[in-house]
Amino acid sequence: MKLQDYIVFFVYFIIVSGYGLYIYYKKKSAVQDSKDYFLAEGSLTWWAIGASLIASNISAEQFIGMSGSGFKMGLAIAAYEWMAAVTLIIVAIFFMPVYLKNKIFTMPQFLHQRYNGTVAMIMAVFWLMLYIVVNLMSILYLGAVAIGGISGIDIGTCIILLSIFAIFITLGGMKVIGYTDVIQVLVLVIGGFVAVYIALDIISEGKGIFTGFSNLHKGASEHFDMIFSPENENYMDLPGLSVVVGGMWIANLSYWGCNQYITQRALGASLPTARNGLLFAAFLKMLMPLIVVIPGIAVYYMIKNDISAISPDLLLTSSGVQDPNKAYPALLTLLPTGLKGLSFAALTAAIVASLAGKANSIATIFTLDIYKKAFNKDASETKLVNVGKIAVVVSLLLGTMLALVVGDALMGEGKQGFQYIQEYTGFVSPGIFAMFILGFFWKKTTSNAALFATIGGFIFSVLLKFSGILVNLEFLSAINFAVPNAMGVYEIPFMDRMSIVFLLCIVGMVIISLYDNKRGIVPNGLEIDAKMFRMSPTFIVISLLLIGATAALYIVFW
Repeated sequence: MKLQDYIVFFVYFIIVSGYGLYIYYKKKSAVQDSKDYFLAEGSLTWWAIGASLIASNISAEQFIGMSGSGFKMGLAIAAYEWMAAVTLIIVAIFFMPVYLKNKIFTMPQFLHQRYNGTVAMIMAVFWLMLYIVVNLMSILYLGAVAIGGISGIDIGTCIILLSIFAIFITLGGMKVIGYTDVIQVLVLVIGGFVAVYIALDIISEGKGIFTGFSNLHKGASEHFDMIFSPENENYMDLPGLSVVVGGMWIANLSYWGCNQYITQRALGASLPTARNGLLFAAFLKMLMPLIVVIPGIAVYYMIKNDISAISPDLLLTSSGVQDPNKAYPALLTLLPTGLKGLSFAALTAAIVASLAGKANSIATIFTLDIYKKAFNKDASETKLVNVGKIAVVVSLLLGTMLALVVGDALMGEGKQGFQYIQEYTGFVSPGIFAMFILGFFWKKTTSNAALFATIGGFIFSVLLKFSGILVNLEFLSAINFAVPNAMGVYEIPFMDRMSIVFLLCIVGMVIISLYDNKRGIVPNGLEIDAKMFRMSPTFIVISLLLIGATAALYIVFW
């Protein structure tokens, strides 16, 4: 990058930091209240909630990881985005009313209120480990790969700088994160669209983006299938119809509906505001593949057709392996001076926004659900906020250490970072979702059943992951339920594993609950009535339009 690019980046840094300080000092006295600090209770508007959801979700996972998956497997990876739009509508209709009516502020709090303290504490520890070991580490590593590829700074230094910037933003609390995210999402969307525009213009040889997309679609038609056949080399990652009717729903509903990091943005709002925010996020989700998947396909097309604008060497690791995670950074090298700085800022914005959201959620869970309950029940509001700030720093330091030590081994050398995140999150998602969905809508569900899903779901996932080593699963290939991995061992695709584990958890929870009911165990209930789920006419119309648009995209690109 040239001097002008660094100037653009630092101007952005100053604007975001200055705005964050303004928000912080404007309500400084309120920040000493723990609910305001962690949740920005009652102060986020629908557009701030929606923008914050997307800014925190769209990070290195998407810009780097999903673009890399777009380079390797094509448009099919967009299923995570387009199905998320429908998922957000489901969460807005069914999940948010339950949370807000029962004054739920954290996910472990829900588990404590619905089940008991043991279930809540176990899951709080699970979530903390997941957020630090999988999420923080992967965002830091993948973000550093991208920023290092653009700026020339070594990956280790980038990891440390990203962590410091995230600490600075996160210490201001949820209000600062929520409102600075509005700037972040605007900048990252602009930068993303600029990169896509330039790529398509190059592919069209200056004839415009629509011609460019047409050429891309024709010249890389194998990268525009939404549903893979079992013969496809990427079937292990996206196993055909299971994406539409199986594990993808579990992954999305668990992520968007049972995830502190996501739902936290809406838990401090009124129901109409929260619903409108989720609906706005669903609309933005529909647009995301344009800036996180199409770039990867564009880089694939350029290298396939030997277009000199991008050198294949830009995607190689030090050992000469083609690394999909470098597709998006390679695309950004096409940007002219100044715009490269803007996209650099956009990418940094996405990464930092996601890190800040994760760190704030870690601090919320640790402070309110572990520290306050297990160590200091009488802690003052000021004490809780200070503990939360310490948790932010410690979690980011741990994430930084992991990214520096094992990041390359887990996500480097040609591996898809996005798939790493999805698979290892999927070890706990089925049990979590089973526990939540029955806890919401089946009053007979007991705490023993929830404990079974918490621990049993994880054990089932591990056993199924390594079952191919113990048992030859080739017989399942006849029904497309097992495919050989890189070592030739037949393995059940992780999305199908999630479906199986979810069903096992549901069956086990029902049996245990019915047995407990016969023993006279009366479960804790939630306050639920039919009026909670009523929707405004505007909400219904917009929701139907978004669902119709998703269906149309699948029909076109099936």
